[in-house]
Amino acid sequence: MDENARTPAQVYCLVFGVVLVLAAIAGFFTNSSFDTGDDAPRDALIGLFDVNGWHNVVHLLSGLAALAVAGSRPNARIFAFGFGGVYVLVTILGLAAGDNSTLFGLIAVNTEDNFLHLAIAAAGILAGAASPSDAPRVRAPSPSV
Repeated sequence: MDENARTPAQVYCLVFGVVLVLAAIAGFFTNSSFDTGDDAPRDALIGLFDVNGWHNVVHLLSGLAALAVAGSRPNARIFAFGFGGVYVLVTILGLAAGDNSTLFGLIAVNTEDNFLHLAIAAAGILAGAASPSDAPRVRAPSPSV
């Protein structure tokens, strides 16, 4: 891989960073309520994904964190793996909570969110796995005759 080329993890961090920041901004226009509980007001971003103020804050912070590490190959790789792992857990929690519910009584989620979270998790793990670790490669010495 070219030393100056972006790794898949860096591309992941850039793309998801921008998308999550934009989703947070749009989400605040859709629903900026910080009310809590399963009965709190919720609205669907682009008609699909349940959001509320807390969900938007998570998107904003996640997106900013992804953008902050996108310039570093090793940090982007660690973030992609970590973000992927966290979103696997978020998916499991969301599926366990059920459709049109909240995680921890704060973050509005629905089935569509759960599938999106699963896709984000898979993309992060795959991007991390496809990226070099940037560990120096040591060649084994050639046997002498």
